[in-house]
Amino acid sequence: MSSQHNTLRVTLGQHSRAGHGGVNQDFHGAVLPTEPLRSTKGIALALADGIGSSAVSQEASAAAVRSFLDDYYATSEAWSVRRSAQRVLGATNAWLHAQTMRSNARFDKDRGYVCTFSALVLKGREVHLLHVGDSRIYRLHPQSLEPLTQDHRVHLSSVESFLGRALGTGANVEMDYRSLPAEVGAVYVLATDGAYLHFDAAAVHDALHRFSNDWDRAAQALVDSAQAQGSDDDMTVQLLRIDALPEVPLRGLQALREDLAVTPLLAPRAQFEGFRIVRELHASARSHVYLAVDEHTQQQVVLKTPSVDVAGDAFHMDRFMLEEWVARRVHSPHVLRPHVHDRPRRHVYVAMEFVDGQTLAQWMIDHPRPDLATVRGIIVQVGKGLQALHGKEMLHQDLRPENVMIDREGTIRIIDFGSARVAGLEEAAPDQRADIIPGTLQYTAPEYFAGQEGSARADLFALAVLAYQMLTAQLPYGLQVVRIRSAGDIRALRYVPVRHFRPDMPHWLDGVLQKALSPDPTKRQEVVSEFLHDLNTPGPQFHQLRHRAVPLAQRNPVVFWQATSLLLGLAVVALVGARVFGI
Repeated sequence: MSSQHNTLRVTLGQHSRAGHGGVNQDFHGAVLPTEPLRSTKGIALALADGIGSSAVSQEASAAAVRSFLDDYYATSEAWSVRRSAQRVLGATNAWLHAQTMRSNARFDKDRGYVCTFSALVLKGREVHLLHVGDSRIYRLHPQSLEPLTQDHRVHLSSVESFLGRALGTGANVEMDYRSLPAEVGAVYVLATDGAYLHFDAAAVHDALHRFSNDWDRAAQALVDSAQAQGSDDDMTVQLLRIDALPEVPLRGLQALREDLAVTPLLAPRAQFEGFRIVRELHASARSHVYLAVDEHTQQQVVLKTPSVDVAGDAFHMDRFMLEEWVARRVHSPHVLRPHVHDRPRRHVYVAMEFVDGQTLAQWMIDHPRPDLATVRGIIVQVGKGLQALHGKEMLHQDLRPENVMIDREGTIRIIDFGSARVAGLEEAAPDQRADIIPGTLQYTAPEYFAGQEGSARADLFALAVLAYQMLTAQLPYGLQVVRIRSAGDIRALRYVPVRHFRPDMPHWLDGVLQKALSPDPTKRQEVVSEFLHDLNTPGPQFHQLRHRAVPLAQRNPVVFWQATSLLLGLAVVALVGARVFGI
């Protein structure tokens, strides 16, 4: 059968048959969803193979495939395929193992709820493979079948072996994962060992040639061939051909603005899409921001509209729509919420909650020398907002004082998600302008300037910059970061201690901040929560730093260079004097 959507299109064929045992312990399935799931989650195939020593293994196979195909599509569209699949399969594995532990098979796992599992997910322009056990996924070539998975089988001799890994054998499972670029015309074959041990590339080509208009029949022909070759095991074959790949950028963001007009400039008291404009809050070359009132609920909201200058730029328009897309999927008191209503839209705009307060940038002007407890309180709230984003596999990538709001009650919210990176969207439509450094340069982690991809540790770097700046009114590396062009430039960065500007701060603080601000992301705290813990409960490794000798060049670079210049000047005077007096 062939899917009919005009972006991502495939041809699919499947067939399964019991061996001589009479009960088919294989199970297979596929989901070819309609939009928007086809763009946001992709097309998925899965098969599982039970083991002959278990009388309930067919139940494990059916549960594995069904739960994967059902639950994968229920995961967040912001998650990557890898994270979604591993979360689902981890839960399935735990359930299978628990079933075994409740049964008579708890002392003999080979008689429990155990099966192999292989899945292929086609999303956007990438193919994702998940695998555990000895089922296989191949790519078909003119003369060969290229194995894309590796059997998890332990060989004791030339004739004796056993499964080294499978679903249900333990409370946790190690799942193989890989991704490959998708190509139009590529053909993939998924098969259990009862089938693949008895056919080759020529047999697959022959079946596809004979049944070019019925791929289910082609899969059946391969099972017929395997059985004719002497297979007495259960046999399952799935065939997939990629017929068309989607355009980029991601349809999901395009769909938000399809058939919508560009918003004109709005004046105070203007009526717009059920809102009454109060006043303009901000204007730039890319957008206009207004305070408005929802006339249905009388709530104050913030409306953001794209400027005419970027209205024809698909990249910037998708980035513009990303703001509300992200806000709708992250639920945290420390992340700006969208203003949700059910009225149809006629123009491109985003509506967000109005925060009655000030930006962190304004707060820092009013509080030029805050105490450590106040700074920690702010950083903890910003950190919790970042954790909520990171939990959805999203990076903010533009954390700066202007993008942090403090309301009248002191609650912090992260705003502005136009530079966000979303793993789930990146898979479906890789960023076509990946060479552009996101966010504001002074707060950008050094690895971006060296052409590396960002990670949660890049947002952690920006969070630490905020803490440093609140305490010192300075940036930890000044403008050195924006001049980075190579790995050598990164290594040349030198941290200026907070205590150089604030001698009243504890010694351990510089250890915590210097780690978070390390030019090498691998040397920072691993996650935001670790940084927040260090900032509030510093471990002995940071207290010990007080007793270490810190070079003058690092403790006080200004004094170091002044002293160096003085010594060099004295040396020059001495040399000149020696020549004058003939010494």
